[in-house]
Amino acid sequence: MLEILIELGIAILILIFLSAFFSSAETALTAASDARMRQMARKGSKNAAIVENLRQDREKLISAILIGNNAVNVMASAVATSAALTIFGDSGLVLATLFMTILLVIFAEVLPKTYAFNHADRFALRIARPIAVIVLLLTPLALAVRWLSTNLMGRTSESDEERDEELRGMIELHGENSDAEGRETKAMLSSVLDLGDVQVDEIMTHRASVSMINADDDPEDIVRFVLTSPHTRHPIFKDSPENIIGVLHVKSLLLALQKASEDDALSALDISDSAQDPYFIPETTDLFEQLQAFRARREHFALVIDEYGAFQGIVTLEDILEEIVGDIDDETDVSLQGCVAQADGSWLVDGTVTIRDLNRILNWSLPDEKASTIAGLVLMESRAIPSVGQKFRFHDIRFTIIEREGVALTKLQLAKDTGKQEFGKQAAETAETTTS
Repeated sequence: MLEILIELGIAILILIFLSAFFSSAETALTAASDARMRQMARKGSKNAAIVENLRQDREKLISAILIGNNAVNVMASAVATSAALTIFGDSGLVLATLFMTILLVIFAEVLPKTYAFNHADRFALRIARPIAVIVLLLTPLALAVRWLSTNLMGRTSESDEERDEELRGMIELHGENSDAEGRETKAMLSSVLDLGDVQVDEIMTHRASVSMINADDDPEDIVRFVLTSPHTRHPIFKDSPENIIGVLHVKSLLLALQKASEDDALSALDISDSAQDPYFIPETTDLFEQLQAFRARREHFALVIDEYGAFQGIVTLEDILEEIVGDIDDETDVSLQGCVAQADGSWLVDGTVTIRDLNRILNWSLPDEKASTIAGLVLMESRAIPSVGQKFRFHDIRFTIIEREGVALTKLQLAKDTGKQEFGKQAAETAETTTS
């Protein structure tokens, strides 16, 4: 009798150990890092390759593990019940249930799963080979379970949008409570995901701010203008700024100047002969598509047009890269161009400054869905053409109109609204146009 009870006790311990193995394997194989397994597999780790192979069909993997886990749990409970009935009679059923519940929860679920979760990558590599054998043996049962669940519940698949949201969430978690370098990495990764959602008209330099060359101007004036300009490329128009006939690169101009000086015929220099053909793109092109187009065409400069073919502005490869990494300044750039900090903490901003640039510079969150520039945002929110001196408050920012040319708002003063500043008499006069 004693020998039988010892054998039953040993069997129960072995079954609990197997249950702990299955429970910890399930946790480790689902919690292990996909990226780390992929990297280790590329470096030649056979166990990492097995883990990757197992996780390619997660449904079959989980089904096989659960089948094995439940099988050993049922067997352990059955053996414990048999031993308890032998020792305690009918009351042994309750004792066996209570005893096995405590053992299974603590030693077959909580402890092994906690350990596996805290050491997911290492443990997954360690148990990869035995789990692969078990999955192979239990594949027929796992496939039968999958067929049954699919017919009863239907098949669901993760959409692209859900995967995108998951990736964004991982980036947010990566940057949470990070240092300055971690926050910069988070911003760059998020910007890469946003490339497909941002159109070129949101980041382009508007035509009003584009340095252009009239092909009919005197060659000496054109040369002087280009050499004093901070830009390396200039659109060339003829008769009208809407009629763009090419793009002049400063290097092409210098080569033409060298030839002209040799021939001593600068006055006869035809700028249009040195220009490249214009590259036009629609304003609705998204940044990801345009980045690919720049790479394919080996271009750095494009002219943006609207649906009617009217010239709207220019976009460059640098503009797109700045959406990812932030401002890229060179020796000719002006820091925070169009934005000047004031002594009182406010900012003097050109109306043509884009909302996206301002948000990036000042870490604000002004909406840019319906307007791309600061002046456009004020016009949209006020639903009127403001006068010089008018003040508005919306999106927790105070706007003061400083300069206006015609109907265009050329200069504004912006400040964070702390609730302490007074708008004065004029604010009361314009309260009906102020939004919250």
